[in-house]
Amino acid sequence: MDRRHAIYEWFRTNRFTVDLTAAIILVLLFGPVYLLAGRPFLFLLSCCLLLPLAWRRTRPEVAAGVVVLVCLVQWAAGAEPVAGQIAVPLVIYATAAYGPAWASRAVLLLGLLGGVMLTTREYSGSAASGILGLTIGALYTVLIWMLVLVSWTLGDLTRVRRLQLQALEDRTRRLEIEHNQERQLAAADERSHIAREMHDIVAHSLSVIITQADGARYAAAAKPELATEALATIAATGRDSLAEMRRLLGVLRSDDGSPTRPQPRLSDLDELLLGFRAAGLQVSFEQHGTPRRQLPAGAELTAYRTIQEALTNVIKHAGPSATAALVLTWQNRGLEIDIRDDGRGAAADPPVPGGGSGLPGMGERIALYDGSLSAGPQQGGGFRVSALIPYSEA
Repeated sequence: MDRRHAIYEWFRTNRFTVDLTAAIILVLLFGPVYLLAGRPFLFLLSCCLLLPLAWRRTRPEVAAGVVVLVCLVQWAAGAEPVAGQIAVPLVIYATAAYGPAWASRAVLLLGLLGGVMLTTREYSGSAASGILGLTIGALYTVLIWMLVLVSWTLGDLTRVRRLQLQALEDRTRRLEIEHNQERQLAAADERSHIAREMHDIVAHSLSVIITQADGARYAAAAKPELATEALATIAATGRDSLAEMRRLLGVLRSDDGSPTRPQPRLSDLDELLLGFRAAGLQVSFEQHGTPRRQLPAGAELTAYRTIQEALTNVIKHAGPSATAALVLTWQNRGLEIDIRDDGRGAAADPPVPGGGSGLPGMGERIALYDGSLSAGPQQGGGFRVSALIPYSEA
C-alpha cells in the first residue's frame, strides 16, 4: 500500500515527464503507419496533434491552442482525419480539468464548432445525395458533439474534485497550524500556572522558615524551649512544602500513577492560619454572610492562594510585631477577601532582584475569574489587600 501511494505521488508531482512519455508512445503507435503508406503529410499532422499532449496538464491552454491550430490547417488543406485526432478529446478533457475557466469554455465551443465544420465538409455533395448526406452529416455531428461534451464534462468534474481536495488540504493545514498554536498557548498557560503554584508554595514556606530560623537563633541562648518549638515549626513547614512540590512535579510526569492530592480550598483555611500562627504571626479571622452558591474549584484555589500570598507578605515585610486581620464577606456578587496588617508595609523593604511576582500573580489568578484585586498601604500605617471573586466562572 505504501509503494502504491509512493507511485501515485510520483505520477502526481512529475506531470510533465509522465505526459511527455505518453505523448511519445502515442506518436510511435499512430505515426509510422503513415510513413509506411507513403503519406508524409498525414504523418506530420498526426505528430503535430499528439506532441502537444506533453503539456496537457502543465500548460493546457498552450496545448489546446496548438491542437486547434493544427486542426484548422488540416481542415483548410482538405486532409482526411488522422489517427492523431485522438488528441482532440484528450486535450478538451485536460483543458477543462487543469486550465483556466476561459480556456475550458473556449475548447468546448471550438470542439462543437469543429464537429460541424468537419461534417459539413465531408458530407456535402450533389443535390441528389443531399438528403442522405445531410442525414449522415447530422448523425456524425451529434456523435462528435457527444464525444466533446463527455470529454469536457469529465474534465470539469475532475476540476471540481481537484479544487475540493485543495480546499480540504488547505483546511487541514490551517487546522494543524491552529492546533499547534493552541497547544503552545496551553503550554504557556500551564507554565504560568505552575510558576504561580511554585511561587505560592516556595515563598510561603521559605518566609516561615526564615522567620522561625531568625527567632530560634535569638532565643537559643535565653529560652532554649522556644528555639526547639521554632525548629519544630521549620521542620513541619519544610515537610509540607516538600510534599507540595512533589505533588506539583508529579503532575508533570506522564504516568497516571503519580501520587496527587486535592488542591487546597477555603475549607483548609484553618490549617493555613495555624501554620502562620505557629510562625509567630498574630492573625485574626472573621467570616460574614452565607454563600449564594459554591465557588468553582479553581476560584476557591485562587482565593486560598491569595490569602496565603498576602499573609506571607505580612511576615516578609510588615515587621516582627505586626498583626494581621483576615475578613471573608460573602456578597451577592461573590466572595470579598480583605487582609490588613498594622506593620510597616512592603515599601519599607528594598526591592529584591527577580522578586515582586506575588501581587501580579494574584492579579492574574483573580482576573481569570473576572475578579478584581487592589493592594496598597493604608493611611496611618500598614498594608491592605482586597479582592473580589465573582460566583460565575470565566
